[in-house]
Amino acid sequence: MKEADRPTGAATDGFHLVIEALKANGIDTLYGVAGIPITDLTRLAQAAGMRYIGFRHEQSAGYAAGISGYLTRRPGVCLTVSAPGFLNGMVALANATVNAFPMIQISGSSDRAIVDLQQGDYEELDQLNAARPYAKAAFRVNRAADIGVGVARAIRAALSGRPGGVYLDLPAATLSASVDAQTAAQSLVRVIDPASPQRPSAEALRRAASLLATAARPLIILGKGAAYAQADAQLRALIEATGIPYLPMSMAKGLLPDNHPLSAAAARSFALSQADVVMLVGARLNWLLGHGQAPQWSPTAKFIQLDIEPVEMDSNRPIAAPIVGDIAAAVPALLEELKSAGVTPASTWLAAIAERKRTNLDRMQARLAANPSPMDFHSALRVFRDVLAERPDIYLVNEGANTLDIARNVIDMYAPRHRLDSGTWGVMGIGMGYAIGAAVTSGQPVIAIEGDSAFGFSGMEIETVCRYRLPVVVAVFNNGGIYRGDELNRGGGPDPAPTALTSDARYDKLIEAFGGTGYHATDPGSLKSALDEALASRRPALINCVIDPTAGTESGHIQNLNPKSSLSRA
Repeated sequence: MKEADRPTGAATDGFHLVIEALKANGIDTLYGVAGIPITDLTRLAQAAGMRYIGFRHEQSAGYAAGISGYLTRRPGVCLTVSAPGFLNGMVALANATVNAFPMIQISGSSDRAIVDLQQGDYEELDQLNAARPYAKAAFRVNRAADIGVGVARAIRAALSGRPGGVYLDLPAATLSASVDAQTAAQSLVRVIDPASPQRPSAEALRRAASLLATAARPLIILGKGAAYAQADAQLRALIEATGIPYLPMSMAKGLLPDNHPLSAAAARSFALSQADVVMLVGARLNWLLGHGQAPQWSPTAKFIQLDIEPVEMDSNRPIAAPIVGDIAAAVPALLEELKSAGVTPASTWLAAIAERKRTNLDRMQARLAANPSPMDFHSALRVFRDVLAERPDIYLVNEGANTLDIARNVIDMYAPRHRLDSGTWGVMGIGMGYAIGAAVTSGQPVIAIEGDSAFGFSGMEIETVCRYRLPVVVAVFNNGGIYRGDELNRGGGPDPAPTALTSDARYDKLIEAFGGTGYHATDPGSLKSALDEALASRRPALINCVIDPTAGTESGHIQNLNPKSSLSRA
């Protein structure tokens, strides 16, 4: 439907109602892939002043929507076509749910009567029931007059409590249906206070403060839930007033600058194993924290957990002091309690962490100072570390195995919510979607540091980066393989090894096909020149960072999760 064809006078239709319902709730950007039956929805959205970012694959569009929700605390919206497009987007919707990002996937769907009888409609699929296991909530709107309510329910579900992904199913008949204009206007719902602050009980706060007051070796762990809360000043006040060392999880880096004296990040393993009282703030005791179990943790450690989701408590370890509530409301109230209870970390504890930090940082500095030829991960990442230290406004997107693990340790962050990575699922393929979402949402430059294998999942989206002229610099760490590029076919046949990729690949040539600038860097000097030039241009660029094919370890830092054959691996 063209804008000129819009019903006039006494009628409107479902297409326009969707747009009006979203705009009424402050949603001004859509991510997606156009096609039947949502093509006109994208055209009309643009005509109505909304921004539409069209991708090459729905999964990347969904990742962009999810990360925009994380950065803005408003649901990011992804539009997909029916059936296959819907399923492509569902991966990103599930990722948003697992990571607690507010996101709404809106998908067109086929004729309900035919789908329900399985009579073979175009792209037939029962999308509502397919979505339910992977979304926080799922709704279908069968009447155009209910679109306002459906959008409102999706927004409230995405934002309230623990945020997450919501699916909204819009059959083609609903989109094209005519509605009385006055009835349609009255059907719009403006969502009021969808995430009302939840203050924890006074008893919970006193219990937590009392436990912290008994600690000799306390530790605070900041998760990405703490970053999402945007309670940066309150968290800093809590840490600095109590003097408790803290450990930021990957996407919480920058809540306080990584060079803060109370950061225990450089002594992570030591701090986890020795802490006697641990306060989790927006962090979960999942696989990323060894499920709270020995040997990573002391078996006698006691836990305080601050989380909006009550059922998260006791998921792996008993939580001695659960605090159910919003971080922004709970942290200042807890600090008031602590002023009465008093917290004094043992001086020996602080000294031990400081000493372990010095040892580890000296070891890291020696690795960063080396200048091997060809580059290894550390010598290449040193360039990005130095540039990002000078430019804390730049967003960093990071994925891969070794590329992710080593960058997390090497690159310090100085601003909150500026490090975006694979998150709770450890999923590959988020790189280009997150980079585009961050650039669109913030308007700031983005550097995406990608392993060569990880880049392959979404690499075609560099065309999207170029089409929208986004200030995104992609750096592909090219060692010719998954983990490393020197593995051989153990059967001696002509096929490459399972983890081998094309050696001597020139990823920089890909972006040149779409009008971006490509760079080929083989040493830290050429890498630094390329990065400086690309950032100064604020134009799409890709740097092919040639890494030693023998650099890297299988599965990075999570080798223990990778099952091995009991037979000889010779």
